Amino acid sequence: MNCPYCGSHESRVVDSRDTEGRDAIRRRRECAACGQRFTTYEQIDEIPIAVLKRDGSIELFHREKLLSGLLRACTKRDVPVERLEQIVFDIERQLREELVYEVTSERVGKMALERLQEVDLVAYVRFASVYRQYESVEEFKNELEQLVSGGVR
Repeated sequence: MNCPYCGSHESRVVDSRDTEGRDAIRRRRECAACGQRFTTYEQIDEIPIAVLKRDGSIELFHREKLLSGLLRACTKRDVPVERLEQIVFDIERQLREELVYEVTSERVGKMALERLQEVDLVAYVRFASVYRQYESVEEFKNELEQLVSGGVR
């Protein structure tokens, strides 16, 4: 670790603690050469998850993109952002625990729908309408009927 002030390679750790989300370790360091203190963050370098899209293309899993879709579905709904962030975290954690490094967008969408159904049914229907790409009002109506009868697919 190079000192940002003098460039020296020698420093010592003065304090070390987890970040709030426990996804990194915050280390307070002191340069042995100039005595200045600085902070570093240490994170695990995880293998990226690839998402296979419907059109056959592949892109990296971006939690921000999934969160953005959930936020759009929850517009003007009383759903805390923290709850949606937790959904995204849970989905990514589940995929990593299953050691899945390539997943279909369909599976990610289904995982999001399962969790949204427990949080807000209007948001669920909004997300489903984009995720399932309904071609007609009849398909949309069928989804609503299944939701009301408790037999959501």
